[in-house]
Order: sequence, then structure tokens, then C-alpha cells
Amino acid sequence: MRVLVVDEYKTMQRIIRHFLKQINIIEVDEAEDGPTALQRLRESRYDLVICDEKMDPMSGLDLLKEIRSDSHLGRTPFIMMSAENDPDKVKAARDAGVSNYIIKPFDADTLQKKIEDVV
Repeated sequence: MRVLVVDEYKTMQRIIRHFLKQINIIEVDEAEDGPTALQRLRESRYDLVICDEKMDPMSGLDLLKEIRSDSHLGRTPFIMMSAENDPDKVKAARDAGVSNYIIKPFDADTLQKKIEDVV
């Protein structure tokens, strides 16, 4: 499985990479923002996107909408991460076609369960 982790914080990218390694997912690339993520997604095939909700210049929700509107990328499983358990944000992500939603902080087991639900 090939995963793209999108988060503007390198520390969070490393944490997610570590969790993925714990669950035997080793093909992991990172992007620090939505535009970079879109470029990577258009250049290579990924089986899953794990993305932070709160980023600049493009939010995770905006990235999700871009992916869902793209005929080549639209079916890519997408897990949104957020530090906020805001029902309105969860609903907006679900309405936009998010595959799963995870609240920070979380551990490798929780991430594994979320991934198993979508792939």
C-alpha cells in the first residue's frame, strides 16, 4: 500500500510515518500542503491519503474537494485528521466525500482501524 501523508508540520508527518511503519505500511510519501499533495497525486498513484484538516494555503477540506472532483483521483480513499472534534467540520468532510475521520491525538491501533475501514 502506498500512502500520502499531508500535514504542514514535519513532526506530525514523522509521527504518522512511524505509526504506519508499526502497522507494516512502509511506502509513505509526505506533502506539507494541499497544492504539493495535488501535484504528487497527479504524478504518482497512491492507495490512500491521510490529511490534516487545518492547513494553509489550502485546507484539508479543500484538498478533499479537489480530489473528489478529479476524474482520475476521485476514488482515492481519504482520511481526514483534526485536532478539533467539531461536529460541523466532520459533517462538512462527510458531505465532501471523506472516507474516514480521525481526531488527534491517536495511536497506531486507531489509525490501523480507520485504514482497514476504507481500503
